[in-house]
Amino acid sequence: MGVRTWIDSWPVYRQLTGTDPLGRGAAARSGPTARLTPRVASADRVVKSICPYCAVGCGQNVYVEDGRVTQIEGDPDSPVSRGRLCPKGSASLQLTTGDAREHHVLYRRPYGAGWERLDLDTAMDMIADRVIEARRAGWQWDVDGARTRRTLGVASLGGATLDNEENYLIKKLFTALGAIQIENQARI
Repeated sequence: MGVRTWIDSWPVYRQLTGTDPLGRGAAARSGPTARLTPRVASADRVVKSICPYCAVGCGQNVYVEDGRVTQIEGDPDSPVSRGRLCPKGSASLQLTTGDAREHHVLYRRPYGAGWERLDLDTAMDMIADRVIEARRAGWQWDVDGARTRRTLGVASLGGATLDNEENYLIKKLFTALGAIQIENQARI
């Protein structure tokens, strides 16, 4: 590389002699930077979504290539987040592609030492049976002579990702089951 080529490649020289006196465009761009392409350039489609981490509901653009999620970024069209994501939302790609993601129902029997795989129907039946049994075992018809028709055997603690509508439906479900211990972690 000659001296003249080296000087021409120097960003300050390009800034002073070129059409970019503020150094915010071509003057600041190096050869390797000019050859870079966006991570999302090869995506087949973009799917609009909502971040699953909290109740704020930040918009996300999910980039899909060959049926796989390849990148997740903030949605600039979202009136909630205007294209911004917190650190957890920015890392939500790991929810779909991370090594720690489970794709099967795992169950550990009481006093068991290991996990076993269950199919989803079996797991859902087990949950339903346990809710019914806990409700039956903890059912109270009356307390101190007052009719209560409630159970202390079932409770609900909703997650922070639930919106108002989901919390409303969960409240209705658990009230119908007779539960009185119903809380959620909604932040807004």
